[in-house]
Amino acid sequence: MSVTSAPFGRLPTGEDVTRYTITNASGASCSLLDYGATWQSMLVPNRAGNLVDVLLGFDSPEEYVNQTWYIGATIGRVANRIGGARFTLNGTEYRLFANDCGNCAHGGKTGFDRRMWRAEPEENSVVFSRFSPDGEENFPGNLSAMVAFSLGDDNALSIRYLAVSDRDTLCSLTNHAYFNLAGQGTVLEQTLRIDADAFTRIDPCILPTGEIDPVAGTALDFRAPKPIGLEIGSHSNHMDAALGYDHNFVLNHPEGGVELAATAHDPLGGVVMDVFTDQPGVQFFTPYDMCGMHGKRGAVYGKRPGFCLETQHFANATEHPHFPSIVLRAGDVYTSETVFRFRVK
Repeated sequence: MSVTSAPFGRLPTGEDVTRYTITNASGASCSLLDYGATWQSMLVPNRAGNLVDVLLGFDSPEEYVNQTWYIGATIGRVANRIGGARFTLNGTEYRLFANDCGNCAHGGKTGFDRRMWRAEPEENSVVFSRFSPDGEENFPGNLSAMVAFSLGDDNALSIRYLAVSDRDTLCSLTNHAYFNLAGQGTVLEQTLRIDADAFTRIDPCILPTGEIDPVAGTALDFRAPKPIGLEIGSHSNHMDAALGYDHNFVLNHPEGGVELAATAHDPLGGVVMDVFTDQPGVQFFTPYDMCGMHGKRGAVYGKRPGFCLETQHFANATEHPHFPSIVLRAGDVYTSETVFRFRVK
């Protein structure tokens, strides 16, 4: 196992970006950037023994700055949407930057994805940390956050999150990786299973209404593996507004343990990805069209180029007391772990 680092380029602000690569005994590797604590690449073997990069991403800092899809980035302070771009905590209302249909998405105007992180390489991991001052994006409290990426010889990448604040605040962190288990092309034929009997109903702005509905009988039923594209054209459950899937699934596993939540598979190349998490939900997102965007090594991202499985608490949790709380009390420690394990079938 080894961790190496190399210059990745310079931001428009003049800050230098470094790329860190963890390589295991079998030759699989993941690469990470200190800009946005970004998961930039994941090379794993397919059925033929060839290494495939299963992550969408870019070859320069400028491309990460110019895109608006949060590709590969760590998301915070709060992943997903906060309704009306405001919340009330301890009797005080906090107004946030509205960047998504009048709501606040993924931390606001300049979230954790747009910040430089301090990186500390270790034996088989890279630990990123940053200090988010009181009032950043109008969230209360001085918050210290850490994200540790660790790669095992079993081709499993663990992402562990830790945060603590000196005032009551909100905190819900995730990674916004876009996966394509074939490396390039469409993901419509790749299959997915999600261990969830229910989902949070959304409005036309993809904001949860508070209702929790069964997946049975809907296009959101992934309890048995099926191709991602099989029912992606459905007009039910506001899939037309989302141009596909952009829904939070209520996972079946009990609280506390890091349990299997989803499995994706590329039948052609044989790459399988198992997702384990201790989070209560996973946001399944299928971008419709990335407008001819060019990715790593000249890849062209067209229609349905990837999918996201963002493990997290439910969106708009501050408006719905029956949702798992995203309030982090002063002095308490926020912890979470998600593991992406890659294998061949």
